Amino acid sequence: MKYYTRKKRFKLWVLLGAIIIGTVSNIYTNHLVDELKQEEQKKIELWAEATRQLVQPGNDESSINLTLEVLKNNTTVPVIIVDSKDSIIQDRNIKIHANNPSKHLRQQLNQMQSSGKKIEIDLGGGEKQYLYYRTSTLLTKLQWFPIIQFLIITVFVFIAYIAFSNSRKVEQNQVWVGMAKETAHQLGTPISSLFGWIELFALRNPNTDGIDEVRKDINRLQNIADRFSKIGSKPNLKELSLNSMVEQSINYLKLRSSNKVEFHMELAQDLSVKANAVLMEWVFENLIKNAIDAIKGQGKISIVTKPYENKVAIDIIDNGKGISKSNFKTVFEPGYTTKERGWGLGLSLTKRIIEDYHKGKIMVKESEPGKRTVFRIIL
Repeated sequence: MKYYTRKKRFKLWVLLGAIIIGTVSNIYTNHLVDELKQEEQKKIELWAEATRQLVQPGNDESSINLTLEVLKNNTTVPVIIVDSKDSIIQDRNIKIHANNPSKHLRQQLNQMQSSGKKIEIDLGGGEKQYLYYRTSTLLTKLQWFPIIQFLIITVFVFIAYIAFSNSRKVEQNQVWVGMAKETAHQLGTPISSLFGWIELFALRNPNTDGIDEVRKDINRLQNIADRFSKIGSKPNLKELSLNSMVEQSINYLKLRSSNKVEFHMELAQDLSVKANAVLMEWVFENLIKNAIDAIKGQGKISIVTKPYENKVAIDIIDNGKGISKSNFKTVFEPGYTTKERGWGLGLSLTKRIIEDYHKGKIMVKESEPGKRTVFRIIL
């Protein structure tokens, strides 16, 4: 539980760090944009003054050359100059469409006029011109830079996260499969010995109470070993009675649970699923044992089977401590557990059996802390 709390906090800090980096980048870029805007404003004012100086009488050749040099050096800011009658006299840094260039230039002028960016050029003698301009293409691109940068970082982080998660999942699967098969192998020898010893004991003491129950427990151990041996291998699926598998799991656990646990079954008739009996009984036992833990050995557990959208739904319901909504998905992750003992693999293996092997779905359908929890399986 603490591991997943730390994991959530780490994700939160990573998200917060990304937001801070994006915010700082955006603030700094906006600062640069503001400075460049001021520079462009000064450049346009100088350009307007150069235009005015060019038409003034009495300029010598060097002044004219300097003025022309100033006009020529504006290679970025789009500019249109009009006379007092709004007729276009000159334009610069405007990309004109080949088709109907005069119409396109007029549209550009209208856009500039609507933005309100203009400088009045007084040529003297009551004659005036007006210089309209807009932000340069370079500055516009710079304004979009933080957003593009953030999107690139987001895509990169997402791809890296997916790649890391998949590689980690593959590695975990290999470890679990190896551990499961080794467990099944190690259980094989003592189980075989137990079969022999219990039969020998039964021959010598035929009237001893509990021999049949011990046989059932040894058979259960054999089933558990079979379950572990099937992890990592494609199971053999057959058409089976759903209710029979549920009843068998309930009957086994009922005898081994407190008499303060009330079991209730509500099973729809004639329900069959394509499944592996050994693995499906493991699923039901895992969920029912979790329910027993949730009610702390005292309460009610209900198992409901019913048709559901051309499929079959199985609900396992308990009136125990419940699960917070934030943990609805986390409970199925390997290592998650609220118990002091255990590895937290039960629900993870359950999810794998249902979704990977039987192509079904398992979820926490609903839960209200302190009142009830419903696990739903869809097959």
